[in-house]
Parts: sequence; C-alpha cells; structure tokens
Amino acid sequence: MTTPDKDIPQDFSLGSYVYELPQERIARRPADARDGSRLLVLDRGQNGPPMDLNFTDLPEVLARRFPAGALIIANNSRVIPARVFGRRKTGGRVELLLLTPLPLLAVTACSDAGDWLCAEAEGLVRTAKRMKQGEAAEFDAPLRVVLLERGEYGRCRLRLEWQGDLQSIMNDIGHMPLPPYLEREDDAGDRERYQTTYNDAAKAGSVAAPTAGLHFTPQVREALAAKGFGWAEVTLYVGYGTFSPVRAQDIREHAMHAEHVEVPEATALAIRAAKAKGLPVVCVGTTSARSLEGMFRACGEVRAFAGDTDIYITPGYEFRVVDALLTNFHLPESSLLIMVSALAGRARIMEAYAAALAREYRFFSYGDAMLIV
Repeated sequence: MTTPDKDIPQDFSLGSYVYELPQERIARRPADARDGSRLLVLDRGQNGPPMDLNFTDLPEVLARRFPAGALIIANNSRVIPARVFGRRKTGGRVELLLLTPLPLLAVTACSDAGDWLCAEAEGLVRTAKRMKQGEAAEFDAPLRVVLLERGEYGRCRLRLEWQGDLQSIMNDIGHMPLPPYLEREDDAGDRERYQTTYNDAAKAGSVAAPTAGLHFTPQVREALAAKGFGWAEVTLYVGYGTFSPVRAQDIREHAMHAEHVEVPEATALAIRAAKAKGLPVVCVGTTSARSLEGMFRACGEVRAFAGDTDIYITPGYEFRVVDALLTNFHLPESSLLIMVSALAGRARIMEAYAAALAREYRFFSYGDAMLIV
C-alpha cells in the first residue's frame, strides 16, 4: 500500500486513500437475502458517527431525510457471462474476457463464411504462450475469435465471428466475470445474484455489476414508491477498468477509463422536473452518479445523452446533478473511493470506513451498503 506523500496535498495523495482491510471482511458470497445486508448511513450535515441500520430501513431513512417526490436513479445495465474458454489450433487453452458491450457491436456479415456474422471488439486474452497477431481461437459454440492487435494493460482488439445469436452463445458457454478479489470461480448462484433485479435484457454488456443495486428487491422498491419516491434509470456498461487501481502518486494525474453511458429522455425529464421543484436526486451506485455527472459535463445541462464518459471525480469537484448516493464499500486506492470522498469529504469517508470495519461490515461487491446523504 502507498503511504501519503508530504509534497502532495492530502486530498490528492494516493496514500491518503489507504486502509487496512482484514481478509475476512471481504464478502466472497452474497448475503442470504438480497435485502439482508446492513446499511451504514453517513449524514454530511452532521459531525457524529454514522448510523448502523439494515438495508430494509432504506425507504424509512430516505423518507425522514428527503421530501416525497425525490428521485432515485439506478443503472439498468445487465452483466453478461463475458468470460469464455476456448483453444488454439495448437491445442493450447485460451481465456477471453469480452469487454465491448453486445449492444454496441457493429455487426456485419462475414463475406466469405456463409451465415456467419462478424464484429470487432475489445477484450482481454490470456494464454500460456503469447497469441500471435492474426491467430484464431475456437470455442465450444459457433464462435471464433481472431487477435487483431495488442494494446495496453492486456487489452486486445479482436474480430469476433459467430453463427446465430451472440448473447445466447455467451449465455451458454460463458462464466460470470466475478471480481478478482473474490478469489473463486463463479457458480450457478452468481448468475442470479451478481445481477440486479431490475436489469434490462436489452442492455447486456457490463463485465461488472452495478453493485449498490444488488440489494434491491421488488419489496424494497414498492416501499420506496409507497413513500412517494420516483424511480428512473440510466445505462452505464460497467467496464473492467472499474477494478483498475489508481497508479499515480498524485491522484490528479490518473487517466480514467471510458465507459458508455445512456441517459434516456424520460430520465432527463424526470431529473429536470425534480430539480425545478427543489427535490433531490439520489443515485444508486457510483455508475449512476458517473452517468449523470458525465452527461452534464458533456452537455452543460440535464438532457438526453448517449456516448462515452471518462469523467474522473476527485475532491473539489462540484456535483451538478447528484445530491445523495447509495453505494457499497470500495477498494483502497480506487477511483471509486476517491469519488465518494469527493462527495462526502475524504476525512469523513475514511472515518466512516473505520467505523464500518470496527462494526464488522462486509466489504466490496457482495458486501454491505452505505448511504451518503
């Protein structure tokens, strides 16, 4: 772990975002029930310790803090089983993690292969011996992948060739792309639990779950609606870069990965209506928050948007759309920990994390939740 650099302002020193996490605090599997997680509530307007509640308390907590009509924004992207295993002509094993969201593929007919379809994509390729440019791998389905070009950090430009429906192929032979820190292979339960209950099948393409949304059940959503909260959705295809550590000692020098965002017109209208009435916008997860703040940076106002965002939110950033955030607990030295520190203040966040550790909260993707109001 990095130590703070005395020559860099504390809020911008990577070492200021370090905390010691015992291995047993990493939630390697989900809670027995989706809404069975705990909820740490950090009120930015108070100086006292955070409140220790349960996730099922969320509707009541929000109702006490915000007026009826406040708007909740969630990311409806769907995680695909993006990790597939194949073989080279030599017989060597190939592991592919497909990074390009399926709805964003530019699909064409393969000119020399009958009813086969083609598309260029980005992915991570792992082999025992380095694959050569132009080499192909075959999979246990009508699917082959040709390596076109190698890029930085293991990313490769690929040509996918397949017959039929690619999403069905991935569902048949793919594995859920669990975060590396879980240190286990996926199982049948992850197909359901590493997915929000409100994901949109037409938005399949994330390689990591928008994890703050994993806690929601239809019953929790019904309770929120009963208390007058609105609900609207955005799409952000969560990329593998969400796990990329910040490597720069001065965090301002970090280059953020880009992710594709879609803010539909209905959501933009709902946000504008809430803001016009002075009602807050509560984001479910950092991906929803990045979507809205990325939209505002690109457009200069709240309106429909579709495109990539590489917005990097650090202390000192002025949030233009987001008023409150529901999130999970993030990795040390991560851009997500830095982002929540921009919202609540680095010192307050690090104190809250220390309290969560002392109270034996569970951390990371399958862990407990935190509400910043």
